[in-house]
Amino acid sequence: MRIGVVGAGIVGLAVARELAARGATVTVLDKEDRVAAHQTGHNSGVVHAGLYYTPGSLKARLCRDGVAMLREYCAEHDLPYEEVGKLVIASTHAERAGLRRIAERARQNGVPDIAELDAIGLREVEPNAVGVAAVHSPRTAIADFPAIARRLARDLADLGGSVRLAHPVRAVRETAGGVQVLAGTSRLTFDRLVCCAGLSSDAVAAMAGGAGEVRIVPFRGEYYRLAGHAKDLVRGLVYPVPDPRYPFLGVHLTRRIDGEVLAGPNAVLALAREGYRWRDVSLRDLRDIVTWPGTRRLAARHWRTGVAEVYGSVAKRAFVSAVSRYVPSLTGADLVRTEGGVRAQAVGRDGSLVDDFVVDVHGPVVLVRNAPSPAATSSMAIARHIMGFIPA
Repeated sequence: MRIGVVGAGIVGLAVARELAARGATVTVLDKEDRVAAHQTGHNSGVVHAGLYYTPGSLKARLCRDGVAMLREYCAEHDLPYEEVGKLVIASTHAERAGLRRIAERARQNGVPDIAELDAIGLREVEPNAVGVAAVHSPRTAIADFPAIARRLARDLADLGGSVRLAHPVRAVRETAGGVQVLAGTSRLTFDRLVCCAGLSSDAVAAMAGGAGEVRIVPFRGEYYRLAGHAKDLVRGLVYPVPDPRYPFLGVHLTRRIDGEVLAGPNAVLALAREGYRWRDVSLRDLRDIVTWPGTRRLAARHWRTGVAEVYGSVAKRAFVSAVSRYVPSLTGADLVRTEGGVRAQAVGRDGSLVDDFVVDVHGPVVLVRNAPSPAATSSMAIARHIMGFIPA
């Protein structure tokens, strides 16, 4: 069977490798000149353990399965994988109820070794952190997702597949025998097509005739890194209790596999699908974003939070305030602006933020409509899940 995969991020490459391992002839198409160019290459590198997700949801199941598969894959290929642990800290007594819900969800999801700590206990894990209580996930890890994506691409080549970079998908047309794709100047025919296009997933879905009732709204996450010896103040991952109304986890501190420590991200509406900076503006993308009824309804419902996030974007002191709430010794001098990322967030027509992974089928085309965090963690489990949508 000839199968095309749109998207050379970690999800698309994991899908391609799984298909090739099952005997398909696989071609991956991507518009960039390298793999992992967008979400895979612009995240903090956290391998999520499954603390937050609704028990029984696709996110929860695939995250737990994905962790085990990713850990084994990294060990097999000598890729960096380090269990540095995560603290979710309640800074006030009012946040204790939310913290207890996280602990209960984590246990229901099978997250190992979860512990609930008091103010003294959390300082034994992170000596420079403060709070009234915390949930500790010692098995939460960090990894190098771009390196994993490059290894997946090598595996695909070893299995007889290929990755065609600089091949933007321009048109998709269903035919009597399958699906035809115009990518760059190449016209390719496949029996099946799997779209893992991330920030462009709704655009590719529309080309395939399956626009659906969700659209991707890009949210930029901006980061600072801790400079000099300030990075020594954080051993692992330090997170706040998240606002349950949003799929974002709030500004947190993240030790990376390269030894750097990031502070962030916030979540501001990007002005382009790939709007990594305020000056990255696409009038076409912006038109698509603001004319979607869901965007307007989302803005009307949550404009106050949006204003606060924009303030955090332009005022460094807002970031400093957020992180010093948990590590008081951090100051503005310790934070240096660094590269951010853009999250592909599916938004429904009613303005709802789609929380779970969403995969559906339109004729010979399998559409991954929503794969936000923890998609990198879950990538190999997502690939296995997608096999259920493709006839043997």
